Amino acid sequence: QVHLVESGGGLVEAGGSLRLSCAASGRIFSGYHMGWFRQAPGKERDFVAAISWSGGSALYSDSVKGRFTISRDNAKNTAYLQMNSLKPEDTAVYYCALSPRALFPAIATLANRYDYWGQGTQVTVSS
Repeated sequence: QVHLVESGGGLVEAGGSLRLSCAASGRIFSGYHMGWFRQAPGKERDFVAAISWSGGSALYSDSVKGRFTISRDNAKNTAYLQMNSLKPEDTAVYYCALSPRALFPAIATLANRYDYWGQGTQVTVSS
């Protein structure tokens, strides 16, 4: 089993920054690509960003490209999402998730390619 714990969420004014962390335990972290998703009230869970198992490649949704940066430290079993220039529409619960690279060699934007999920952390951006 894999256990994921997100942290770093909170309340921030528009234009501000937050850094989310996702700590993993229980399996070899480097065996998985890692993704961040978010879900706003009354909306579906949307892809935000993903990073390959090695950290060598990343994908971003158009809505966050240029503002968010995903990274990972396999030695610490931790991944990060640096969020800059935050907007009120970024308000959501943010989830990290792991996708097994043995099954899905390429990093994915689809939630159904991710096996393990954290409990989520709330990000609220005030206008």
